[in-house]
Amino acid sequence: MEDVDHRQENRSKAYKNAARDKNELRRRRNETAVELRKQKKDSQLLKKRNIDISNFDDPTSPLRERVNQIPVLALDEIVANIRRYASDAQNRRDLLEAVSSARRLLSRERHPPLDEVIDAGLVPFFVSFLDMSDSPKIQFESAWALTNIASGSTEQTAAVINDGAVPKFINLLKSEDKAVVEQAVWALGNIAGDGAKCRDYVVSCGGLEPILGLVSDGAPTGFLKNVTWTISNLLRYKNPPPQESVVKKIIPVLEVLIYHPDQEVVTDTCWACSYITDGEDHRIQQIVDSAVIIKRLVELLHCDEPTVLTPALRSLGNIVTGSDDQTQAVIDCHVLSPFHKLLNHPRLSLQKEAAWAISNIAAGNTRQIETILDAQLIPILVERLDKADYKTQKEVGWVVTNIISGGTDSQIACIVHAGALPPLCNLLICNEVKFVIVVLEALSKLLAGAVKKGYLDEVSRIIEECGGLDKIEGLQDHENEAVYKASVDIIETFFLAEEEGDEASLDAAAVPPAGGFNFE
Repeated sequence: MEDVDHRQENRSKAYKNAARDKNELRRRRNETAVELRKQKKDSQLLKKRNIDISNFDDPTSPLRERVNQIPVLALDEIVANIRRYASDAQNRRDLLEAVSSARRLLSRERHPPLDEVIDAGLVPFFVSFLDMSDSPKIQFESAWALTNIASGSTEQTAAVINDGAVPKFINLLKSEDKAVVEQAVWALGNIAGDGAKCRDYVVSCGGLEPILGLVSDGAPTGFLKNVTWTISNLLRYKNPPPQESVVKKIIPVLEVLIYHPDQEVVTDTCWACSYITDGEDHRIQQIVDSAVIIKRLVELLHCDEPTVLTPALRSLGNIVTGSDDQTQAVIDCHVLSPFHKLLNHPRLSLQKEAAWAISNIAAGNTRQIETILDAQLIPILVERLDKADYKTQKEVGWVVTNIISGGTDSQIACIVHAGALPPLCNLLICNEVKFVIVVLEALSKLLAGAVKKGYLDEVSRIIEECGGLDKIEGLQDHENEAVYKASVDIIETFFLAEEEGDEASLDAAAVPPAGGFNFE
């Protein structure tokens, strides 16, 4: 009897949140985030954008004014004419026709001849034409051609960078021709979108301040869409992340853009926020320090458009992977009120991300766990745990196991009374070993608490009647040693002793009150 009690005391200590390595708990939460971030994103999330004239219909963009129907020459004619007229100041018309033809070839929706144009040696010509301030049309067509080349592979983007295009694009941001400015912004966005090295190169060339300076009250919406998307690309990538000084300069601009009436501008602003918060606590804090952004992100959870909901929810989910104080900053903005709707959203990916965000809050302190209960989310979480698709079920499983691991006795009793144990036990048959271990640990902690409070019979009966005991017994044959040991330990500690009649040591004879058991 003393041996059983001693084992229970040790197990109870082992599974309390306070006894765990805090970094381990965060790593678990962040691993969930990594899986979510690997999912395929919507089309507006593409890191690079090729300009396809067949789909160019934004009436508020200066670029629309420049779409024309100049006949397209064959590539060999284009190369010959560009070489012939490149230095001929008297034949700008013919040069414009050749450059425009090249741009139109590169704007084809399917299989634009990027490598062929590069191999023909045209990139250095296009770059040099960016300096033709006396011919904005040639500047524009050349910038457009280079933009589409930079929308290709890393090697194709490098061809543009290596010929010195970035400083020239930055210089074009001062052009009086708005179409030229917008095209330069688009090109810089494609280059920055190629990776952290290219992103930082654009900044090191002095591109940040001129780009941010383009955000103004009078900017056309179409123009601002491209500027916002380029800014978001300046915040992409984690290895390494953008310099904190860069983020600090961008955040005040995001505070303006996140309230813009255009949905696409707001969407890219939210993605920018998600990139900033996708990191360590000190990076998350940069957004937390902006009460304007956090408040707006929470407001956006009430909108109906998935393209906005997804990055807004991702940003807030990232924040609550941080410290308890950072999590509390989000909770204080009443973040949980829209989660009833989000957990029932017709888009499964949003259900999953909503559950993921709640699991992060459930990994916080007991006061933060209580906000989940106060928001009346437990019933819908249990329903999602039982009937949602597997990915959402697993995220809700994290909510339940985190509450069992770190909640008070009354909080744990609440989820048990709500019926969480049967669907939680069903997750024991999933193929993810780590999560099976997490569920087993939670069940062990729950049973240990039941022993101490005299309600083991009630809890073990629930687990047995829903088939959970059969699943645990089946895991004794699992090939993973940790799963095997955890399942054997539960059976020997909580179920074999009951079968052998050792009810005194396990308080199995205790009868719960009419209102159900309460661990407190």
